[in-house]
Amino acid sequence: MSFFRVYLRALGLVGPDKGLALGLAFAGVVLAFLGFAEPILFGKVVDALTNARPAMGIVALWAGLGFVGIAAGIFVSLHADRLAHRRRLEVMKNFFEHVIQLPASFHSDEQSGRLIAVMLRGTDHLFSLLLSVFREHLTGIVMLLTLVPVAIWMNWRMGLLLLGLMVIYTSLSAVVVRKTRFGQERAETYHSELSGRVVDVIGNVSVVQSFTRLQEEARALQGIMGNLIAAQFPVLNWWALASILTRAAATVTIVSLFALGTTLHARGEITVGEIVSYVGFATMLIGRLDQLTHFLSSLVFDAAGMRQFFAVLDQTSTLVEKPGAPPLKVSGGRVVFDRVSFKYPNSNSGIFDVTFVAEPGETVAIVGPTGSGKSTALALLQRARDPDAGCVTIDGQDLRDVTIDSIRRSIGVVFQDPGLFDRSIAENLRIGKPDASDDEIRRAARLAEADGFIENKTGGYDTRAGERGRGLSGGERQRLAIARAVLKNAPILILDEATSALDNETELKIKRALDKLARDRTTFVIAHRLSTVRSADKILYMEAGRILEVGRFDELVEKGGRFADLVEAGELKDEEEEEAAGSPG
Repeated sequence: MSFFRVYLRALGLVGPDKGLALGLAFAGVVLAFLGFAEPILFGKVVDALTNARPAMGIVALWAGLGFVGIAAGIFVSLHADRLAHRRRLEVMKNFFEHVIQLPASFHSDEQSGRLIAVMLRGTDHLFSLLLSVFREHLTGIVMLLTLVPVAIWMNWRMGLLLLGLMVIYTSLSAVVVRKTRFGQERAETYHSELSGRVVDVIGNVSVVQSFTRLQEEARALQGIMGNLIAAQFPVLNWWALASILTRAAATVTIVSLFALGTTLHARGEITVGEIVSYVGFATMLIGRLDQLTHFLSSLVFDAAGMRQFFAVLDQTSTLVEKPGAPPLKVSGGRVVFDRVSFKYPNSNSGIFDVTFVAEPGETVAIVGPTGSGKSTALALLQRARDPDAGCVTIDGQDLRDVTIDSIRRSIGVVFQDPGLFDRSIAENLRIGKPDASDDEIRRAARLAEADGFIENKTGGYDTRAGERGRGLSGGERQRLAIARAVLKNAPILILDEATSALDNETELKIKRALDKLARDRTTFVIAHRLSTVRSADKILYMEAGRILEVGRFDELVEKGGRFADLVEAGELKDEEEEEAAGSPG
C-alpha cells in the first residue's frame, strides 16, 4: 500500500464523525485566510502611519477578524481533540473485534504481543494524524497554497523569493522521504518484534526462571534493540540534515527579502508597509513549513506502523458464513463425519478420509498417539476450520450451511488448557452463561466438585483467578473449566483431557459429574485414562490422521490390533498405577 493511500485510508476512518470533520475543515480554511490577512493589515497600518493617514479603520477591521479567528480557534481546539479521541477508541474497538473473530490458523501464526503492539501503535498514529490535521496542519496547507499566489500578485519579485523558499523545503522533504521510507519500515518491524518478544518472555516467565534463561533472554532482547537502533538512526540522520538545510534556506530567504525590499523601496516600487508584510509572510511561511516538515517526518515514521495495522484489518477469515445462513437446530445431536479430509498449510499433517457417526447421547472416545489428528477432528466439529473435502453434519445440517455462532453455542468444551481470564471466579464461570444467577453458578461448581475450594478462598467466588488462572492450582483450574461447561448446558460436549490435572479421588467425583453431564448429550472425549476409554460407547483409534479401528473397549482389545497394543504397552494410564505415583490436585 503506497504512502498516500495509507493516509487517505486513515483519514477515511473519520466515519460517523464526517460532519464534524467537515466543520473543522471549514474552520481551518477560515483560520488560514485570517492568518495571511494579518501581515497585509499590519503593512497597511504601517503605511498609513508613515504617510500620516487615518489607521483606525484598518485596526478595527484587524480586531474584528481577530475575534473571528479566536472563535474559530476555540471551535477547532475543542472538537479536534474530541474527534481524535473518539475515533481512536472506536477504531481500537473495531480492530479488537476483528482480531478475535479471525480463525485459529491466523492466531497460530501471530504473536499476541505483536498484535497488541500493532493495535496500540496503529491507533496512536491515527490519533496523532487526526488531531494534528484538524488542529493545525489543514490550516497550514491551505495557507501555503494561498499565501504564495497572493504574495506574487502583490509584488512578483518578492513573491518569487517566497516561492523559492517553498520549493527548497518541498524538494528536501521529498528527497528525505524517499531516502528514509524503507529504513523506517525496517525499524517498525523491529519495534513489533521487540513487543512480541517481551510479551512472549513475560508470558512464560516461570519457564525462563526455571531454566535460568534470564541472561539469554535479556541478550536476545538487546540484540533486537541493536537492530532497531541500526535501522532507526540513519532515518533520524536524514531528517536532522533536512532540518539544518531548511533552516539555512529560511535565513537566506529573510536576508534576501530585506535586501530586495530595500532596493525596490529605493526605486519607489514598494512601500515600507509592503516590506513589513512580506517579512510577515516569510516568517509565517517558515513557521508553517517547519511544522509541515515535522508533520511529514512523523507521517514517514508512522507509515510502516499504519501499514501493519491495516494489514491485520485486511486479514479475512477462511471461515465464510453463507449470506442468510440459518442457525443450527440441534434436535438429537447426531454427528456425522463423511469422508472428511483437512491438511494444514505447508504441512503433511491433518486428517484424511475420516468417516464415523456419533449417535445422539453416545460418548465417543478418540484415542491415538500425539499428532494422530484427534484435536483436528474436534476443531472441525466446532468449525474452527473447514474441511478440504467431505462434510461434517449435526442432525443432518452441514456446518458450512449454518451460522458459526449457533454451532459454538451448541457445543460445550472443556479444554486441556482451561483458558481462564484474570477476572473473578464468578466472572470466569459466567462465560458459560452470562446471565447465570448466583445459585446456578454454585450448582455448577458443586457438580464439578469446585465449590469446596472456592468457598475456602478468602474472596470466595469474587477471588481473582490471575492471568491464565495462575492464581489457582492445575486441578482447580480444570474444575472451573468443567463447571463452566456445566453452566453452558450445551447439547454436544467435548472433553479434551478434562481430568488430566486431577488427583484420583477428585477424578472419580468429576467422572460421576461428567457422566451426569454427558447423559442425553453427544459427548466426545480425548483421553489417556482407561476408565474414560473403557466406559465409552464407541472408541475411535486414530493414527497419522486416519481412523484405523472403531469399536467398544472389549471389542478392540479382543481384536488384538493397534488399540490393543496401546493398552498392553500401558500407554493408556490406569488409575491404580497413578494412585501409587500421586497426581496434582
